[in-house]
Amino acid sequence: MDTGKNRAENRPSTKGSDYLWDRSGEPDPEIQKLESLLGKFRHDSPTPVFPVIVPERRWTFFSWRLRIFPALATAAVAVAAIVVVTFLVYRAKPTPTTLVGWDVFEVQGAPRIGRKTLSANEGRSRLGIGQMLETDSQSRASLQEDDTGKIQVDPRTRLRLLSMSSGLKRIALDRGTIHTYIWAPPGQFVVDTPSAVTVDLGCAYTLQVDDSGAGMVRTSLGWVGFKLNGHESFIPAGAACATRPKVGPGTPYFEDSSAEFRAALTRFDFEDSTPEQRAHDITIVLREARKEDSLTLWHLLARADDQQRVLVYDRLSRFVPPPATVTKEGILRLDQPMLDRWWNELGFDDISVWRHWERSWAGTATPGREK
Repeated sequence: MDTGKNRAENRPSTKGSDYLWDRSGEPDPEIQKLESLLGKFRHDSPTPVFPVIVPERRWTFFSWRLRIFPALATAAVAVAAIVVVTFLVYRAKPTPTTLVGWDVFEVQGAPRIGRKTLSANEGRSRLGIGQMLETDSQSRASLQEDDTGKIQVDPRTRLRLLSMSSGLKRIALDRGTIHTYIWAPPGQFVVDTPSAVTVDLGCAYTLQVDDSGAGMVRTSLGWVGFKLNGHESFIPAGAACATRPKVGPGTPYFEDSSAEFRAALTRFDFEDSTPEQRAHDITIVLREARKEDSLTLWHLLARADDQQRVLVYDRLSRFVPPPATVTKEGILRLDQPMLDRWWNELGFDDISVWRHWERSWAGTATPGREK
């Protein structure tokens, strides 16, 4: 065991060395004298505890740059990753193109576009060129095209979108009922039916087509042109006009005219097969006519035979005298400029709008509708 005695034996035998080590042994007189002189400065209090001093860190521009560089590098890598992912996503998914056509909205029930059944919960759909919209007995829908107008589609209706050129929007109503509100320029919205072409002339109207192809147009604002095979009718607000397959539009009339007037006119347009029957019914029309029915009488000028035309001319002249540039002889031979000038005296609208449409769209007839 290593004891104090062993340690003393191992140290050099210098005088006073044990005393200096552990105050044992013989003290050196010089050391005792030194202790006596320094003893008055002896400190017996506990050793004081001093706080830890942390040296202040001074940042230089170089050290700040070294500290911020890793953060900037990390952010740059993240931004680059986002750019790469975005590029790959959009490159894989090309920007979709808008389908040319009419917006379909306000859907009720379950109308269909082709085989797709529409739902009120799926938002707005689109009827494209060549597509068919069909409603059943419980369905309705609305169509809208911002530059053209709005179409309300009733139950049991089938229509097709035929064209959407800049100057002509054309649909076909195969059957059913539509209510149109058109704000496009006159002549730019056309509806084909199995028995006539309906041309909007700045208006609102209702168009019905039954399963046989027979139709009826009722105008509530402006006026409508109805045409087939050169047979034409103009229907101003408050008036109506029927049409039949292979016959075309009948003679327009105001719906507040007498029942006898309307019944005789329907027979004259679509039922009478002998000159005697036609003469009888035109007599009833002339007898029941009011000044407001000048609309009907003007159209009858081109529909009556030579003898009947004289009677129609005389009756119309009493209600609306022809202008000075219109002669009886010219009307009886159906001079078109004279007929147009007399129409403009009736107070419905300027027929030049219709003539302009005929010149502009003479080649746009749908096969099987116009010839």
